[in-house]
Amino acid sequence: MITALYNFYYPTMQDKMNFESIVNFIVAGFLTYMLSFIFRIAMAYFELKQQSEKILVQKSQAELNLLKSQVQPHFLFNTLNNIYYEAYREAPRTAKLIERLSDIMRYFVDESPKDEVSLYTEIQFIENYIALEKIRIRHEIELNILKDCNPELRIPPMLLMTFVENIFKHGIDKSSSGNKIEISLVHQDGYLLFQTRNQIHDKPGGAGHSGFGIENLRKRLCFLYGEKFELSIDTKDNFFTAFLKVPLT
Repeated sequence: MITALYNFYYPTMQDKMNFESIVNFIVAGFLTYMLSFIFRIAMAYFELKQQSEKILVQKSQAELNLLKSQVQPHFLFNTLNNIYYEAYREAPRTAKLIERLSDIMRYFVDESPKDEVSLYTEIQFIENYIALEKIRIRHEIELNILKDCNPELRIPPMLLMTFVENIFKHGIDKSSSGNKIEISLVHQDGYLLFQTRNQIHDKPGGAGHSGFGIENLRKRLCFLYGEKFELSIDTKDNFFTAFLKVPLT
């Protein structure tokens, strides 16, 4: 039928349309259709992309407006600095605690959103936290910290904090003068070895270090390192020991 129609509309051509010509005609038409179809898809894609970009711009602008409507963290830091200088003249010890609080707030704002921070930054954060926690304890704590590592090495933020936080939640007797804490950070064969050790006191929750904090830490470690880490807790000789080993980059 196609051959008859072709010969009817083109009667002056010397050669009538044969089978090969029919195939070429159909293929050419199919290719033309496909190119047109692909072109329409491409145009739709670019239109969708432009709409997506407009949505992202609008979203970014909305987030920017929200940030502008909130109190800027640097305002708080500057205020704390002013309070620090005022307190320093009357109570230097209080001023030092204000300075540590300011450093902790700056860590949360500037450092904690990052993928990695230096060991120096993490250690400083832990020491500031310990100094502020000691205010709440009546008696002096026997605290020994061993640091045998390159402070420029980098780890994920807040990776070590769970153990330290657990010490002050569960391993301190605020009415006792016998609180003893040992913390060590050692760089060995490409790994960071972090260990905390504290006395177990005869009180409700005194040895209850295991809980959501440790389990959440274990899940985070699995996400970060797969199986390339060690995490263990132990209770022997009336001491609670937590140990963590992670690879360093």
